[in-house]
Amino acid sequence: MLMTDLTAIARRVRVDIIRSTTAAGSGHLTSSLSAVELVTGLLFGGVFRADLKHPRYPNNDRLVFSKGHAAPLLYSAYAAAGALPRAKLGQLRRFGSPLEGHPMPGFRYTEAPTGSLGQGLGIGVGEALVAKIGRLTYRTYVLLGDSEMAEGSVWEAIQLAGHYHLDNLVAILDCNGLGQSGVTMLGRDTRAIARRVTSFGWTTLVIDGHDLQQVTTAYRQAQRIRHAPVMIIAKTIKGKGVSMIEGKLDWHGRVLDRSQAATALKELGPINERLHGRVASPVRRQTRLAVRRAPTVMKYKLGESVAPRVAVGRALVRLGRVFPHMIVLDGEVKNSTSTELFEKKYKKRFVEGYIAEQNLVSMCAGMAARGWLPVFATFAAFMTRAYDQLRMNQYARTHQVYIGTHPGVHIGQDGPSQMGLQDIAMFRTLERSTILYPADAVAAEALTEKALKGDGLVYVRATRAELPVLYPVTKRFTIGGNHVWRRSPNDVATIVAAGSTLHAALAAADQLGQKRINVRVIDLYSIKPLDLKTLKLAASQTKRLVVVEDHYPEGGIAEAIRSALGRSAGCVTSLAVRKTPQSGTPEQLLSAEGLDAESIVRTIKKLIKR
Repeated sequence: MLMTDLTAIARRVRVDIIRSTTAAGSGHLTSSLSAVELVTGLLFGGVFRADLKHPRYPNNDRLVFSKGHAAPLLYSAYAAAGALPRAKLGQLRRFGSPLEGHPMPGFRYTEAPTGSLGQGLGIGVGEALVAKIGRLTYRTYVLLGDSEMAEGSVWEAIQLAGHYHLDNLVAILDCNGLGQSGVTMLGRDTRAIARRVTSFGWTTLVIDGHDLQQVTTAYRQAQRIRHAPVMIIAKTIKGKGVSMIEGKLDWHGRVLDRSQAATALKELGPINERLHGRVASPVRRQTRLAVRRAPTVMKYKLGESVAPRVAVGRALVRLGRVFPHMIVLDGEVKNSTSTELFEKKYKKRFVEGYIAEQNLVSMCAGMAARGWLPVFATFAAFMTRAYDQLRMNQYARTHQVYIGTHPGVHIGQDGPSQMGLQDIAMFRTLERSTILYPADAVAAEALTEKALKGDGLVYVRATRAELPVLYPVTKRFTIGGNHVWRRSPNDVATIVAAGSTLHAALAAADQLGQKRINVRVIDLYSIKPLDLKTLKLAASQTKRLVVVEDHYPEGGIAEAIRSALGRSAGCVTSLAVRKTPQSGTPEQLLSAEGLDAESIVRTIKKLIKR
């Protein structure tokens, strides 16, 4: 496309940004205006290759708006491409419109939900990695704002991309020097930013972000660079094109009123309403996945001791051929989570992300966006570091699997810093999430398979310690199911347990049975969704539900059951972690927290006396 045409399209994009934000009465006008040339030059300068009629085509180049508040620019650019009717821009930020305040999947050219800053580059790293794994030639471009460069998660992504020499990844830094409330950390010192980024193994190109010739030249240069990711650091002006707001503070989240907009549009001059940009066609290549084969059969004997975390690792290996699009990610704890078993068998589909959980969860969003199945395993306690990334990932409506090992005080001597005690609460808050908590190796393998076949964000909580196998390998498990271990017409209470506490519950039931006190025992291996029918029946028949969980009471299993039971919630007694944990043996800690068999027995006896 001729430079004169690119300039005309950039002017049109600016006009549409002003019109749409003024019509909406809100939006991030100045942040959108500062990056107009960067996006126009990318999409229409002959470098970006995509089939806009098929946005999910596997070999389309990808554009991630990490600075998601510049959504008016995203929508206006695709309108300029003819992919969005221009009249639709008037629906910006209206209820029911796909043109939301920050990019969401309702807009078909949204790569992943963004807007919580610091996550887009990690998403891009995930997409760039699966292109390498799937042998696809597409490139991933990520538009960053300079304010979000203060986020640690951005530097996690920069570090990993440099480590893996991702030469199919291009970051575009809109360096306008102004944040929401003041000047950014380095202002417009593009050379200082370049020195820092280069030190992580990137190639940097510093340009004038409003000079379309420099912009398009930089994109072409980036295509020729090998064995290193590229960051184009563009010096820009916030609010560019509207003199009354150019480079001024206090305009971050403000828009022009109608009178101001009219003045700005007059300043920009007339536009060619019929001029559209053309996006180049992609290279036609599909991902080739391995042939699916039936999984081997689990081999466990009743009573043998196996750690559920190990069984999860074995399940991933066993199912590796069944799910050829599965990628396992590790937070540098593979010898503890047992994902090293998968690495040995499927090295090309194993990604070491090191101790950078926020970036790893963002990478999962990028991989899932490209149709792959990411499985990220780390300690349950460390998963909480990435809650904001998980919160954003839920909006993507993609399938992602998370495995949290070493949950609860049951891990023993390592102490509270390593104990996952909030993880159930965290995943419970996520929309359309699933939480599975196996009590033995058979359940662990079966529920891992269910997780891989599931939907949305699925969390598997896998105990560290060796536990005796309770179930035969023929046992069937379902998402939303449970297993009733003890049941009689004379049950005076029901013990509801999951994971490691099921073993204490069964021991307590045996002790009570010796005293002719019958209790029901439910293995609530599916925490979300719950089997409400079974729980309501138990509440009705036994009048007392004693919930035993190796987790804090806030947001835990008992709270989930109380919420589900509604009027019958008063029958629930919660045994959970209430004291500050410390180092000790698992037996000592379970006793101290009132989660061992003896504590369960004492609780039920007290309830009966009442």
